[in-house]
Amino acid sequence: MTDTKAMIGKSREAMLALGLLALVAGVVAVAFLSITVGARPVTFDAIWASLTAFDPTSTDHRIIWDLRLPRTVVGLMVGAALGLSGAVLQGATRNPLADPSILGIHSGAAVCVVLGVSVFGITQLSSYVWLSFLGAGAAMLIVYSVASLGREGATPIKLALAGAAVTAAMQSVTSAILLTSPRTLDEIRFWQVGSLVGRGMDIATQVAPFIAVGVILALLTARMLDGLSMGEDVARSLGQNVGRSRAIAGLAAVILAGGATAAAGPIAFVGLTVPHVARAITGPNYRWILPYSMLLAPILLLGADIIGRIIAPPGEIQVGIVTAFLGAPFFIALVRRRKLATL
Repeated sequence: MTDTKAMIGKSREAMLALGLLALVAGVVAVAFLSITVGARPVTFDAIWASLTAFDPTSTDHRIIWDLRLPRTVVGLMVGAALGLSGAVLQGATRNPLADPSILGIHSGAAVCVVLGVSVFGITQLSSYVWLSFLGAGAAMLIVYSVASLGREGATPIKLALAGAAVTAAMQSVTSAILLTSPRTLDEIRFWQVGSLVGRGMDIATQVAPFIAVGVILALLTARMLDGLSMGEDVARSLGQNVGRSRAIAGLAAVILAGGATAAAGPIAFVGLTVPHVARAITGPNYRWILPYSMLLAPILLLGADIIGRIIAPPGEIQVGIVTAFLGAPFFIALVRRRKLATL
C-alpha cells in the first residue's frame, strides 16, 4: 500500500511538472501573439529580421522594438507579479477573496500616484514606481494594523473588511482629487484603468529588479504558506513563527503588487482568479500553486490585452477593462461557493 501511494505521488508530481512545461509553452505562444497582433499585423519573418538585422528605417522593426516588445515584456512581468501576489495573499490570510485590489494595495498605490501628479507635478511613468510602492506598502500596513485589533488578531474576515474599508476611503480621496483637477485626470486616465499602452523598456527595466526580488521572496514562502494553510495553531505546533511568516508573505505581495501597479496601473481580478485556477489544477500544495499562478497570470493578462486590441479596431480597449469583464463572473461564482469560505 505504501509503495502504491508513493508511485501515485510520483506520478502526480511528474504530471504537475509536465503541466509547468506546457504553461511555459503557453506563455511563449501568447507572447508571440502579443508581438504579432495589433492594428498593424507583423509577420514572423519581420520579427526574426528585427532580432537578427535591425533596420531603423523599417516601420515593422520600429513597431516591434519600440511598441510591441516592451509592451509584451511589461505584460509578462505584471502578469507574473499579480498572479504570485494574489496566491501569496490568499495563503497568508487564508482568505479566498484576498488579492491586491481587495486588500487595498491597488487603491493605496493609486492615491499616492494621484497625489504625486496633482501636488508635485510628476508626469513621468518612470516616477510612478516609487509612489506606487509607497502607497501599496502604506495601505497594506494600515489594513493589517486595523485587522489585528482585538483578541483574535488578523482573521480572514477582519482582513477582508479592513481592506474594503481602506479601499473605499482611498478611492474616495482619489476620486475627489481627479474631479477637482482635470489636469491630473488627463495625465493618469489610462494608467488608472490599467493599461499596457505606451509602456517602454525604461518602465520594464525600472520595475524588473523589484519584481525579481518579489518573485524570489514569494517562491520562498511556499513552505510557510503550507504551514499557515493548516491553521495558526497547527503552524505554531510545527515550530513556525506565524507573525514572521505573514510579514514575509506580506512584504513579497507588496513588492510584487506595487511593481505591477507602478508599471501598468491597478489591474483587477488577475490576482483573485488565477490562484484559484492554479489550486484547482495542483491541489493545496503551495510548492505548485505559486509557480502555476506565476505562469497562468501572464497568459490571462496578455490574452486579455490581445482581445482588447482586436475587438474595437482601429482603437483598443485597455487591458484593465477586459480583465474586469472576464473576472467579474468568476468572482460572483466564487462568492457563491460556500466551501471556499476559508483556505
